[in-house]
Amino acid sequence: MVYFRMRYLVKARLKSGKSKALLGSIDDGSLGKGSIAGDEYTYNMKEARLGSDGVATWVETCFCDPPLAEERPYWEEYFELVNVKDAHSRRNCRHENGTEPWACCNCDCTGKLEEKLRGQGEALLERLQKADFA
Repeated sequence: MVYFRMRYLVKARLKSGKSKALLGSIDDGSLGKGSIAGDEYTYNMKEARLGSDGVATWVETCFCDPPLAEERPYWEEYFELVNVKDAHSRRNCRHENGTEPWACCNCDCTGKLEEKLRGQGEALLERLQKADFA
């Protein structure tokens, strides 16, 4: 596997009947357990926004080619991935253009996009916490 580090805009629809399980895995810290991506899954769910169309959106940092090769099985347990695309132009990526290896580790290249997302829809995690699973 070739490793890249890019930021992806992920759009995914929560699978029917998976809300309680997703919230439980976030709460008990088991979301993504066994993945090299570590705490990134929980961070993504804290940042994810839920649109009126029921689609959750977040920016994910990933080393894989193809995108989300490592993360996909973990996400697909709970979500139907609707769209995964570059969150910004690769030609502007300092890692990709060779000016700064591993630049994504501390990069703010998607800061404006992430700020914009925070103003859209509602926080997915808050929606999950409000849900009645009885």
